[in-house]
Amino acid sequence: MNKILLFLTCIPLGLSLSAQVLDNITIGLESNTVWYNDDSETGDFFDNANNDGDKHIRSNNYLKIDYNFLESFTASVQIESYEPFALLNYSKSYEGTNLGTYSLNYRDSKLNITAGHFYSQFGSGLILRNWEDRQLGINNSLQGGKVVYEPADFVSLTALYGKQRVGFKISDGEVFGFNSELDAGALLDFRETSLGIGLSYVGRKEDTPFVDPTFDELTNLFSGRVDFYQNKFYSNIEYVLKSEDAIKQGGQLSNRFVTGGSAILFNTGYSKSGFGIDATFRRLENMNFFSERNAAGNVFNESSINYIPGLTKQHDYLLTNIFVYQAQSTVNLDTSQSGEIGGQLDLFYKIKKETLLGGKYGTKIALNASYWAGLSGDYIQDNPDAGTLPSYEVELFGFGGKYFSDFSLEIRKKWSPKWRSILYFVNQSYNKKIVEGSGAMITSNIGVIESTHKLGNGKSIRFEAQKLNSDSAKHDWTGGTIEYNLNSKFSVYVNDIYNNGSDSDTEKTHFFNVGGSYTKGATRLGLNYGRQRAGLLCVGGVCRFVAEATGLTANITMSL
Repeated sequence: MNKILLFLTCIPLGLSLSAQVLDNITIGLESNTVWYNDDSETGDFFDNANNDGDKHIRSNNYLKIDYNFLESFTASVQIESYEPFALLNYSKSYEGTNLGTYSLNYRDSKLNITAGHFYSQFGSGLILRNWEDRQLGINNSLQGGKVVYEPADFVSLTALYGKQRVGFKISDGEVFGFNSELDAGALLDFRETSLGIGLSYVGRKEDTPFVDPTFDELTNLFSGRVDFYQNKFYSNIEYVLKSEDAIKQGGQLSNRFVTGGSAILFNTGYSKSGFGIDATFRRLENMNFFSERNAAGNVFNESSINYIPGLTKQHDYLLTNIFVYQAQSTVNLDTSQSGEIGGQLDLFYKIKKETLLGGKYGTKIALNASYWAGLSGDYIQDNPDAGTLPSYEVELFGFGGKYFSDFSLEIRKKWSPKWRSILYFVNQSYNKKIVEGSGAMITSNIGVIESTHKLGNGKSIRFEAQKLNSDSAKHDWTGGTIEYNLNSKFSVYVNDIYNNGSDSDTEKTHFFNVGGSYTKGATRLGLNYGRQRAGLLCVGGVCRFVAEATGLTANITMSL
């Protein structure tokens, strides 16, 4: 506890003084602390990850310092503290207080060179994306070196090498990468058309755990893509090829099960004032890619080299996020899985003002539909007695069993200068066995009504009413929210969701939260007390599991 207090008080105050002296230093602080308490309704607190029920207080803290000097150089460090433990459902790799990342960067008009920890993304991220998301507990930066060279305005070349961050350590596997971006439209002097071409390579080298391996220690991924824009129309396509590698089955790498992978991503759309349409198609086959092979299947997204988000609507409401989809890119012969195929469609339209449906202020309508399924094909189990190796053969565009579907309709209506509302409907089908590992298909319908009323002088009040009905006796949810904004700085809220379903661990339990926040400039303070429902927490299509818990949460973010 003393380490937490030292981190949150002495260090920021000392660096604040330095910031007054050095105008080219930037300091950012984020702290998230929870006191988990015993709950007569949901049970006593116990941290299964650390096998400890005595440490009720958990805290994640981040102090980031950037220093610019000699015009072209930037030095960065990030100190992290997880004392006495990290928050629930974070990896045990995050333990104690230590230096998380550090780097030195040089930049001029053509060169951008980084030594130390760095982040990078090639194309859509299907073969490489390093990023940090503290809410999800992800920081998969590379420790090594990266060079970006732009000899002309229309071309960019990137080369990198590193070992991936895993908690406060680094991976055994080495990562190599090269990326090229060509703006052919600028090169050919197109006036109203943009044409971009990208080629990428990423390799992962790791010693094999077998005496006579049937696969190479170096796994290679290649990506080619084309981006096209003209006036209000856009389109892009990317194809990825992955070389053969060992597949992890039943928690173990198999020297008998070796295969490659691939991915196809296509996106197109059209937009103008008051109207927009966007369509995405993606096919994944064995596209899991980790800096250490044995990290495949970990629930913390650790050691992941590439970025494969679930391409579905990112909903904003509590009940619309009970059944959330995670991208399925793994191979599992027990469930006849080798990837996924599907897509989503977004449509936006604004009904004009002074029309029958538009009214005085117009009406905004948004439609979204997504559908995901497995890859259709033949799956063969490992059978040494019969002399058969584990394998599968799938169709290129064949749809197998249904994994998930989501249809949503959103209507936004302004009634007066002070009143506006949102009507929201969602229909979902969720294959619980595929996404979570057990269960059956669940179909649900969710309705939401939200209204905001401006009270004047910066004050406003917002109401939400939500209802979820499903074909599962375990899920019959009701929810609501009231939020009051005293001004642009201070707000308070209360929300609650309640499951009236039978035969459920959450039956008759109120998952309530009461809290508020205060914001001034670059500083935000938040305080919340309530219950957390067990399930998937997703940010940007990437998810992690969170356990049921009750407690008091305090968070602070600031920059100097």
